[in-house]
Amino acid sequence: MRRPLGAQISHMLKDRGVDVIFGIPGVHNQEMYRGIEDAGITHVLARHEQGAGFMADGYARATGKPGVAYVITGPGLCNIMTPMGQGYTDSVPMLVMSSCLDDPQATQGQLHQMKDQRGAAETVTNWSFQANTAQAAYGLVERAFEEFELSRPLPKHIQVPIAQLEAEAEPAPFPSQPGLRTKALPPDVASVLSLLNIARRPLFILGGGSRSNLWRQILTQLGAACFTTYAGRGMAGLGYALDFGAALPRPGSADIIGSADLVVAIGAELGEVDLWRDTLGHSAHLVRVDLDPQVLADRHRAAVKLQADGESFAHALWASIDHVKPATGWTPEEVALVRSRWRAEVDAERPGIVPVIDALRDAMPADTMIYSDMTQFAYVAKEVWDMAFPYHWHHPTGFGTLGYALPAGIGGAVVRRGKPTAVIAGDYGFHYTMMELGTAVELGLSLPIILWDNGKLKEIEDSMIGSQIAPNAVVARNPDFCKLADAFGALSVAPANLEQMQAAVRAAFDAPVPTLIRVTPGIL
Repeated sequence: MRRPLGAQISHMLKDRGVDVIFGIPGVHNQEMYRGIEDAGITHVLARHEQGAGFMADGYARATGKPGVAYVITGPGLCNIMTPMGQGYTDSVPMLVMSSCLDDPQATQGQLHQMKDQRGAAETVTNWSFQANTAQAAYGLVERAFEEFELSRPLPKHIQVPIAQLEAEAEPAPFPSQPGLRTKALPPDVASVLSLLNIARRPLFILGGGSRSNLWRQILTQLGAACFTTYAGRGMAGLGYALDFGAALPRPGSADIIGSADLVVAIGAELGEVDLWRDTLGHSAHLVRVDLDPQVLADRHRAAVKLQADGESFAHALWASIDHVKPATGWTPEEVALVRSRWRAEVDAERPGIVPVIDALRDAMPADTMIYSDMTQFAYVAKEVWDMAFPYHWHHPTGFGTLGYALPAGIGGAVVRRGKPTAVIAGDYGFHYTMMELGTAVELGLSLPIILWDNGKLKEIEDSMIGSQIAPNAVVARNPDFCKLADAFGALSVAPANLEQMQAAVRAAFDAPVPTLIRVTPGIL
């Protein structure tokens, strides 16, 4: 049946598997809301477009499906650009649909007017296009979902003029058969197998794109050691004896990598935020497996390059691995000694946090999905908290924005009802999006929010002191966070010791609303 185009777009998204949309309605995009309920899609009302974008991000990371957000012209699009940038640097599939002015150049002084809205969005997305007809809108949506499936998942933005959203349109075409991604097959990994067969100290680096449940078996069979990036944590499972952990940024990791006689990096960008140094440290052959040709051609100069997804590469490797002689150059004792030294370094760099992390980890189910913010607590945890499952800790790694954890955790919790989800935020970053407590309460989410409150921007203060700069503008007046949570209708606890913190966390997973758990350095 014919409907306004705004309504048809919601029906098209439903036909392509979208079940939740995050956003805020306004006079410019209200036609997009005409079809949401009729299509059978749940809409989550954020308190700010930045929150809506991070919710879409959190939903996408929890499900592997694209997160979708609806925003208005001008300020709505500008407000969601930070989450779009975060998704771009962290390879998150996100589709942002916005309205736009019919003719922003002809008349000045229009509501929500921007000089170049599409161009602004393009700076933080894979692409940004304007659909001036119904068929163009349908084609762009189809293209976005095809690319989410076939290539590196990155945010896309589609804007539609208000008059087009209001105009009657024929229904969108039915979904076409999705394209098939080029996958690695056993013959494609022959050169890698040859190198593995002569290596005594093979080392794998598992990134966020190495998605497979075979890595533990592969590593064990090969006798290979491994590192993970922060996004790849849990890929080797818990307790693998030759796992160096998410310690690539440790200065000593370059020496370990340099001692390997083969390095295989799968789905790992190996950029600044992975290494915090210019070089990986390898002296042996480097094998790169990645969907992105730009990664394969980067400064690390891999000797063997394979454009493929991590999952198909793992299956192709596993299918032919029986003929590879297991390596014997690594020992569990060597790995344990190095990891013990690195843990002591982490504890010395940011004193007093590791014991709190250990207690918090023990209080959470192993399958808890955690969303963290830019805070010292998370920086420490990412190095010392081993994950039992992959893709269960999400952090704003690349763009490094504050305010990510709470709304992203809401996006994850929406789709994980009945499964444990938790948020870890710092006191200053919490200010950015703390209004989304209202959304979490409204949704009735059983969401523990661990708030690390040291009363300042401690990481910046430490950096200033290290650079011999007198600390300035690193202390901001905090509200009474517990009273704030109470005002939103959430629960709150300020535990006096680690045992009380653990009890509060366990109770929060069963509470009918979110629970803010304020933890301070004095808890020790």
